[in-house]
Amino acid sequence: MQTTKSVIRRPSARTKRLEKIVRGFSNHRRIEILELLAVRPELCVGQISEKLQIEIRTASEHLRRLAIAGLLVKRYAGREVRHALTDRAHRILGFLETLA
Repeated sequence: MQTTKSVIRRPSARTKRLEKIVRGFSNHRRIEILELLAVRPELCVGQISEKLQIEIRTASEHLRRLAIAGLLVKRYAGREVRHALTDRAHRILGFLETLA
């Protein structure tokens, strides 16, 4: 009887990048934020928290994760930070629509 050994491979750099992107939007609140910014770009964290009826700290954390994933761009306007979607985020929203 022959036994086969499992080969454990390390994920490639491409796979790790994809995982980072997917983790960036893999939350219902983050998807809501993406959808909101698709129709109302340039919102600040306070406006986003108000529209979605969530705490500012919660909105801020979700925005941070979206930015890390490369799905948001930030524009500083005085003391406010305005948020808008990247091209990648728009493509992801289009892809998510195909799943719904």
